[in-house]
Amino acid sequence: MSVNNNNPSKGIGASSSSFGNAGIPSNSIPGNPGFSHLGVSSPSVSMPGNLSGKRIPLKPPIRPVGFSPPNSFSPLRPMELTPASRRKKQKLPEKQLQDKVAAILPESALYTQLLEFESQPPTWTLKIVGRILEDGVDPDQPGVVQKSSPLYPKFSAFFKRVTISLDQRLYPDNHIIMWENARSPAPQEGFEVKRKGDKEFSVNIRLEMNYVPEKFKLSPALTEVLGIEVDTRPRIVAAIWHYVKARKLQNPNDPSYFHCDQPLQKVFGEEKMKFTMVSQKISSHLFPPQPILLEHKIKLSGNSPVGTACYDVMVDVPFPIQRELSALLANVEKNKEIETCDEAICGVIRKIHEHRRRRAFFLGFSQSPVEFINALIESQSRDLKLVAGEPSRNAEKERRSDFFNQPWVEDAVIRYLNRKPAAGSDAPGST
Repeated sequence: MSVNNNNPSKGIGASSSSFGNAGIPSNSIPGNPGFSHLGVSSPSVSMPGNLSGKRIPLKPPIRPVGFSPPNSFSPLRPMELTPASRRKKQKLPEKQLQDKVAAILPESALYTQLLEFESQPPTWTLKIVGRILEDGVDPDQPGVVQKSSPLYPKFSAFFKRVTISLDQRLYPDNHIIMWENARSPAPQEGFEVKRKGDKEFSVNIRLEMNYVPEKFKLSPALTEVLGIEVDTRPRIVAAIWHYVKARKLQNPNDPSYFHCDQPLQKVFGEEKMKFTMVSQKISSHLFPPQPILLEHKIKLSGNSPVGTACYDVMVDVPFPIQRELSALLANVEKNKEIETCDEAICGVIRKIHEHRRRRAFFLGFSQSPVEFINALIESQSRDLKLVAGEPSRNAEKERRSDFFNQPWVEDAVIRYLNRKPAAGSDAPGST
């Protein structure tokens, strides 16, 4: 689209005729025969094929008197001007030209970007995004813009697997794009697919939901009994229990069994069933839920080729208490690490106290060895009496009368007198 307005460059110099008078002949001086042979001798020429390289002497040509060759230098012949060689104008680089043009015309930058954009191959982009719609809020209401709340999981957390199938005729290599939640644990706000091409076609999108806890699709026979299409295993078992209680099918003699009516016989194939076997029996009637299949057309023609399609999908959003419980369970590992650190800290503190006690022991011994040894012996003797079970009595205090004037003496005397004597003893109070 660019138009090259640069004309081909012309030479700076122009050819001109000689301004000397070429009509004046250079006459030789009469009477001097040497002027008749005035000329330039030819240099020796070595032929390429002659390896000896000998010079062949050439005699000057004999010219008649009054003849002057055109190329010979003569002081009487005027000088001639030859035309100057034509020089090509140096072409500036394209980038330098664009910089100079952009300095003069600021609008040329947009034109340059447009040229660069047109030089690129045609491409298209498919984006799959989603958001949680609050109850009671119309998303199509003007002026209402819902942003993704940090309380809710990101878009990719609701899917177990996303498969995008392109037209195999247009994209024979890698026409199936698959994303799996197990391989990409980091949650994403959406998915984006970019390919080269300018032809319209339809894209098949397969979304497999990631239910937590896991949900199952019920068989037609079990759906007829419970009226449930997709639910978790505990809720399905609870629904069977409510069905039995509502129709009074429980065995009165043995409450662990219940009778199967006609719909339940289609499911279990028995007339009597034990409650503990229900979870095992319904496994053959539970299947993975059907994926969500979408067909989207890649529109590349028209004035506005952007095509947007919206779909409503029911998802299970965790309650705040569930999020707190999940955060608490996630902190269990951190608590174990904290407990390990606490044990290490307690061990270090015990070592510090042990070293402090040993330091006090040796410091007291160094300051007063005699008093320290006496105090140590007294302390160890007390410990020895306690270990041996000997009563701790102070004979020095018992020698004084003040010891028996204390308040506890009266109570001790009464207990001593009322004590039952042993058989055959002469203890006080015996008859």
